[in-house]
Amino acid sequence: MAIKVLHHGLATTVQDLGRPGYFHLGIPVGGAMDRYAMRAANRLVGNDEGAAGLEAVFMGPQLEFLHDAVIAVTGADMPAKIDGVLQPGWTALKIRAGQVLSFDFLKSGARIYIAVSGGIDVPLALGSRSTYPIGTLGGYKGRALAVGDELPVGQGSVVQDGRSVEEGLRRRPGTPAELRVLPGLYWDRLTDEAKKSFFADPWKVAPEADRMGYRFRGGRKLEFVERKQPFGAGSDPSNIVDSCYPYGSIQVPGGTEPIILHRDAVSGGGYFMLGTVISADMDLIGQLQPHTPTRFVEVTMEEALAARAERQALIERMRACLM
Repeated sequence: MAIKVLHHGLATTVQDLGRPGYFHLGIPVGGAMDRYAMRAANRLVGNDEGAAGLEAVFMGPQLEFLHDAVIAVTGADMPAKIDGVLQPGWTALKIRAGQVLSFDFLKSGARIYIAVSGGIDVPLALGSRSTYPIGTLGGYKGRALAVGDELPVGQGSVVQDGRSVEEGLRRRPGTPAELRVLPGLYWDRLTDEAKKSFFADPWKVAPEADRMGYRFRGGRKLEFVERKQPFGAGSDPSNIVDSCYPYGSIQVPGGTEPIILHRDAVSGGGYFMLGTVISADMDLIGQLQPHTPTRFVEVTMEEALAARAERQALIERMRACLM
């Protein structure tokens, strides 16, 4: 069983929920940028939530199915079409051998997730099928899809088509997008005025936004508390002696443009980090287009933990919806 790639879209890769456990070796967690959408897509087609599917950004691929299957498309609003006929999103759909899955123009969001019953059956690499292109690791030959590729598909379970995730369970960024941030790490390096301006100023997603990180522009330059730079930290006040980068941490090179490190980010370096986007909001970042208005919201550890519990409750409601 296989799927033939007729057109690869802009950047379509095989992804699952990632490969934790290797960050200390410089290999990022990787996996779907919007893990909730990936989980929901797999649930819809009867797969384990960690099964491999496809992640496509800004433009969908064109895929010919060489076998009957059940598919689902979640995430961004990029209407799917089977043989040119529009299909509902976040819904289990039957597709027959010889039919072609394609996509209309992107309406909102940034990334779609395509799950197929049985999952994309590429080889495991360090316990995951996720593509890490910089390391040519995992996925289909360690790279984004190309015309002519044939993706192997596993044996799927029998699942009813027509099932759908309720509209209220389809999480999307607001306008402006709000990203909750837990200050810490090197927060004390900023002046009091810079701390206030970071949360008060409006920001926008810069064009330099990908799986490694999202850059933001528009706010005031952040000023640093004066200090004598320690040996090995470099001359710029935003430099530090090399340190580990937590997933979701925010670095601000030169104090000008915050960068949120995401799924394929490096594990360490020499820029200070003012804090971390809470885990409950990391999925939202993967659905932000360039120039999206964004504001950062300061939260406490207690609020971050409550948000994580709320996100888990949302996942449980989605699972119950698809029992």
